[in-house]
Amino acid sequence: MHVLKLWHALSLLALTLPSTTLAAVLAIDYGADFIKASLMKPGVPFDVLLNKDSKRKIQSSVAWKNGDRIFGSDAFNMASRFPSDSFSSVKLLQAAPFDSEAVSYYKSISPAELVETPRKTVALKRSDGTEFSVEELIGMQFSYIKGLAETLAGEKVYDTIVTVPPYYSQFERDAVADAIEVAGLRTLALINDGTSVAVNYAMTRSFPTPEYHVLYDAGASSIRATVAQFSTDHKVSPPGTQITVTGVGYDRQVGGIELDRRLREILVDKFVAKHQKDVRKDKRGMAKLWKEAGRVKAILSANSDAVSTIESLAFDIDFKSKVTRAEFEEACGDLKGRYAQPILDAVKNAGLTMDNITSVIFTGGATRTPMIQTAVKAAVGDDKIALNVNADEAAVLGAALHGASLSRQFKTKDIKVTDISVHDIQSSYFASAPSTNGKPRTITTNLFPAGSKVGTKKTLTFKRTEDFDIAFDYKDEVAPGFPKRMLEVEISGVSEALGNLTERGATDPVVKATVSLSQSGFISVTEAIAHGEIKDESLTGKLKGLFGGGSSSSEEDTQTEENTPPRETESDTSSSSASASASSSSASPSASPETKKAAKELSTIHLNATVHFISSAPMSLEQKQASRSRLRALDAEEAAKYRKEEARNTLESYLYHLRDLLDEENKDTPFKQCSQPSERDALLVKMEDTFEWLHDRADYAETSQFLDKRNALEALERPIIHRYQEIEAFPQALNNSQMWNWSTRLFLQEARQNLTAEQEADLPSKWTKEELDALEKTLKEHETWLNIWVEKQKSVKSNEDPVIETTEMKARAKVLETQLQKLWKRKVPKVKKTSTATAATATSEASESAKADGAGSNESAPEKEGIPEAEIPQDQEPLQSPKPHDEL
Repeated sequence: MHVLKLWHALSLLALTLPSTTLAAVLAIDYGADFIKASLMKPGVPFDVLLNKDSKRKIQSSVAWKNGDRIFGSDAFNMASRFPSDSFSSVKLLQAAPFDSEAVSYYKSISPAELVETPRKTVALKRSDGTEFSVEELIGMQFSYIKGLAETLAGEKVYDTIVTVPPYYSQFERDAVADAIEVAGLRTLALINDGTSVAVNYAMTRSFPTPEYHVLYDAGASSIRATVAQFSTDHKVSPPGTQITVTGVGYDRQVGGIELDRRLREILVDKFVAKHQKDVRKDKRGMAKLWKEAGRVKAILSANSDAVSTIESLAFDIDFKSKVTRAEFEEACGDLKGRYAQPILDAVKNAGLTMDNITSVIFTGGATRTPMIQTAVKAAVGDDKIALNVNADEAAVLGAALHGASLSRQFKTKDIKVTDISVHDIQSSYFASAPSTNGKPRTITTNLFPAGSKVGTKKTLTFKRTEDFDIAFDYKDEVAPGFPKRMLEVEISGVSEALGNLTERGATDPVVKATVSLSQSGFISVTEAIAHGEIKDESLTGKLKGLFGGGSSSSEEDTQTEENTPPRETESDTSSSSASASASSSSASPSASPETKKAAKELSTIHLNATVHFISSAPMSLEQKQASRSRLRALDAEEAAKYRKEEARNTLESYLYHLRDLLDEENKDTPFKQCSQPSERDALLVKMEDTFEWLHDRADYAETSQFLDKRNALEALERPIIHRYQEIEAFPQALNNSQMWNWSTRLFLQEARQNLTAEQEADLPSKWTKEELDALEKTLKEHETWLNIWVEKQKSVKSNEDPVIETTEMKARAKVLETQLQKLWKRKVPKVKKTSTATAATATSEASESAKADGAGSNESAPEKEGIPEAEIPQDQEPLQSPKPHDEL
């Protein structure tokens, strides 16, 4: 599958993201109620990403509390206290025009204040007047998920794949891509959620014979059904799995949110009937009821009734009422026939019947609702129902696996996916006017009918002599209030290009536009060219014409565009401009590649294709840059606030720690034993001053002031801590120094014996007498220094600074160790060969004599990397450490 090619300039990432390919891939299943995420990275276990509370699914909410931005369930719960500062289910508003039904519906479920943006879409307004577009709010949530992923990965994460409903229009898909960019991520692909569930289902299964399954997803915002064929691809080794989506059905108005809304209306009616007050006028009360409706719905999924209790719901009135499942199902009675309809539509669109379906796989949280289960079982049969995937996590895990297959960093099971679009997409343009005063007519072509495979291209051929526009529209309204027109593409430079081709000898030049339906469902004009067949006057060309070897363009329809719509040709997914100019070269088959390339370049001229958004425009580059900067500023502000709070909390904790150390009741603590009264008094005064400052000025202080206050206290405590640390480290440092003294003496004794024996045997030695004398001198200097200063240290009290530092002891011992190791590791020089057997015999006898005189010498011992620790003699017992204390 190809990487997503957005159909408008997305150069923001070039400014903010590195060009290198990173290994980590972040998958996000963004739902109206919950977000699920998964990270694919070598060395990281493949699983659902956890939030800071170790939750596997995160509420799709963002809120502000006292100026602090919060996410997840904390943000969702904030609606009952600050309904104007908590925003949930904003997925329903993606790319929605401000006057659409989606906006009206959102107002019925949320107390948030909505405002219109300059792009005629929706923004949400906080209580302080700050406005955020839907893309920005979703971008914040994506950025939050990105932070969780980076914490787990230990590196920056950029590439992401996001699930979307299969019915999403180009407007909504573009809104998702804009939110991804605003979050600082890079769009690897968008994948239909039913398709991602299919990938997850196929990962652990094989399909000896083709099977058809329906992926039934009853989510919060809608119900979708996807028919997928699973088969084995024997063209690869080992055989892989082929997933082919053949049909899709959906209902955008029925889902978990609609059930919550109706259940809340039941609670509202009960409150009004009992207390004669309209709770709808109280935003906090409505927010509390919305949360309670979700809780009661979950209870009714397993029980026949539930009791709703809300303290101080509104008007200082406590609310308590009983709701039965029968009452809830009666309120949703008009929806009963719509629960299973997407399945029937999907099967019909696939050209199948229920007899062809192996199973209906349930996914999505709303599939737990009994009345939905009952309706589906009645429509397809109880034996068709399958609960063999995780209803909450199958989509995100499948998306992660698919995203990994798009990256070169992973090796996954070979699963090929073929998906389809669900909307009829047509192109239209004005035909040339028959006369000066004539009215041009519009020629419309159903370019990509519903069910067309994504990742395909079509080439449109136009016989035009002037610049013109091509419009791309949905044949039917994709959602109430959404525009049909996606974009218009202006093809310019036509007249000049055709004139140049004519000068080159081209006959009947035409304009060709290659239109792509990308794997992520985006429509774009990937190439526009002017092409004309150039006559070949060479002998080869004449012979080819004599024997009927005309160019491939001769088969093209020669009728004018007024009489027929633009001719369409399918092209392979992997091709780009080749299909658009397949007939560009008239060179003979035997012509060299250089000749063919030159002929192709001569007969083709690239044109300008400029995109214009007439109806609902996506975010421009400048708008995305501004939103990205805005979110970065929020992140920086929150990070600074976090550092300040951390510095304040650290200082406060440190002050309480000092107060415990200075407590008069604690008399025999190590801190008291290692400190002097004057030091404790100074520390006590400084501590009390800091406590007073913290009480009076902490709310207005800067982060640096908290750090300075702590540094001042630590400067007074540091000498006391240092004394204690020296007392703890002194015995080990002394034992180490004495060990090297004893090891050096042992080495010198053996080395001098070996040196004498080698000199008597006229053998080469590893050391010279001067080197051994130098080592002995260093040893005596170290012993003398150690004895003098250890004796001085014995008279030092525990609350006085040491006269000898353990760091100096280690450094001096290191000098002796280095010199000893240098001699110890030296290899034995090679013995010079003698010319007579007598000399060899004498040498051998001398060696045997040396071995007998100095058994255990270094010559017979194997080479070692270090000195073996020798026992310390009884007359050199190490200095005992002071009486051990408890830890500070």
